[in-house]
Amino acid sequence: MIQKVKSYIQSCQLLQPAEPVIVAVSGGADSVALWHVLDTLGYNCIIAHCNFHLRGEESDRDERFVRQLATDHDVPFFKTDFNTTAYAEQHGISIEMAARDLRYDWFEQLRQDLHAQAIAVAHHADDNIETLLMNLLRGTGLRGMTGIPKRNGWVVRPLLACSRQEIEHYIAEQHLHFVTDSTNKSTDYKRNKIRNVLLPLLEDINPATRQTLYATVERMNDAYELYGQAIDLIKAETVRTTGHSTNIDIEKLLHHNAYRSVLFEVLQPFGFSPACIQQVAESLQGESGKRFYSDTHLLLKDRQYLVIQKRNDLRNLSAKPYLIDADCELLQQPFRLHMKRIGRDEQFRVSKTRDKIHVDFDKLTFPLTLRKWQEGDVFQPFGMKGKKKVSDFFIDCKLNVIEKEECWLLLSGNEIVWIVGLRTDDRFKITKDTRQILELKVDLAALPK
Repeated sequence: MIQKVKSYIQSCQLLQPAEPVIVAVSGGADSVALWHVLDTLGYNCIIAHCNFHLRGEESDRDERFVRQLATDHDVPFFKTDFNTTAYAEQHGISIEMAARDLRYDWFEQLRQDLHAQAIAVAHHADDNIETLLMNLLRGTGLRGMTGIPKRNGWVVRPLLACSRQEIEHYIAEQHLHFVTDSTNKSTDYKRNKIRNVLLPLLEDINPATRQTLYATVERMNDAYELYGQAIDLIKAETVRTTGHSTNIDIEKLLHHNAYRSVLFEVLQPFGFSPACIQQVAESLQGESGKRFYSDTHLLLKDRQYLVIQKRNDLRNLSAKPYLIDADCELLQQPFRLHMKRIGRDEQFRVSKTRDKIHVDFDKLTFPLTLRKWQEGDVFQPFGMKGKKKVSDFFIDCKLNVIEKEECWLLLSGNEIVWIVGLRTDDRFKITKDTRQILELKVDLAALPK
C-alpha cells in the first residue's frame, strides 16, 4: 500500500517531499494508517487532533491515544476542543456539518501558523463511493457523482486510491494500534446508513458493487471534465454579472437542449435547491415577475432575463426617507451623496454622466428628501414639457422589479428633482437666469444597473 500511495501522491502532485504537512488524526484506523504511510515515506508530519466532545469519555480517550501516539514517535502534536453541539444550535446546522466546519477552519488556521504545505485527511476509496451514493440520493447533480476531490484548496487526500480493506490489511500487517468510534455502527447518521445498511444490500445484488462504484467515480471525473468545458462555453454566452446582479438570458438559455443542466450548474452555487431549480426551469416560458428564494439569494423571472441578487442587497420599499440640509456636503446613508454649491460665474461643465447632476440651487426647497419611489409618483423628465408617471418611466427604461426596488428619488418639497442615476426633472434645470448651481454626485455602486 505504501508504494500505491506514493505513486498516487506523485501522479496527483499532492505533496512536496521537504515541506511540513499537517495530518488530521482522529485515532481511528484510517487516520493512523495515513500518518504511518506518510511518515514511512519520509514526509515531515505534524499531527493535529480535534476533540468535539460528542462522545463523553470516549472523546477524551481518543485525544489521549493520539497524544501518546505523537509522543511515542516524537511527532509534533496540536489539538483543540470544540463545543460542537452549541455551535450547531447557534448556526442552525447539523452536528455533522458543525464538526466539519469547525475542524477545517482550525486546520487551515494551524496550516497558516505553522507554514505547512497542506492538510492531509484520511478519506479513502470506500468513503468516495459512500459520498457518491449520498450525493445521488440528495440530487447534487453531475459534480456530486465525481465523489470526493483529491485536492480541495490546501486539503489533500492521499488515501483515495486505497480501499478500506487495504487499509485494514495494512494496519494488521504493521501491527498498528488504533481506537474505534462507537458511533460508526450507529444508523443515526446518513453516511453510516449507507455504509452499514445500503452497501451490504447492494452487495447482495452484485458482489462486485464496490469495485463497480470505484470505477464509476473515476469515469465520472473524466466525464465531468468534458461536461464542465461544455457548460462553461454555454455560460459564457448566456450569463452576465454586472454590479450586484447576475443575469441569465432566457432566450439564449432555451436555445440549448440541455438548458436544465446549465441552469442547475449556474443556480446551485447561489444556494438554490434542486427542487427550486426545477421550478425555475418550468417558469422560463411563463409570465414575468415570479420570484424564487434560496437562503442567500433572490431570483426574479423577468421578461428577458433571470435576475439573481443577494437578498441582503435588496433595499426595502418602505425604507425611511433621509433629509438633506442646504449646507450638507456629504450624505453617508443610504449611500454616499456628495453635494457642492457652485456660483454661476465659476467654471464648470454640465454633467452628462449618470452619477452626477447640476441643478438650479435657488429653485430648491430645503431640506431635500431622499426616499424610495412610490406608486403614483410623477415627474417632468428633462427635455420634456409634460409629466410622466415614474412607473411608466421605469417601463421605458426596461427596469425589472429588483432594479425598481433599488431606485431612490431626490425631492424638493413634493417635486422630484432626480430619479437618482437615471433622469433629472426639467423644472430644476439650469437656465440663463440661474445664479447658483448645486452639484450632486453619487457613488456609482449605489446606482441601478
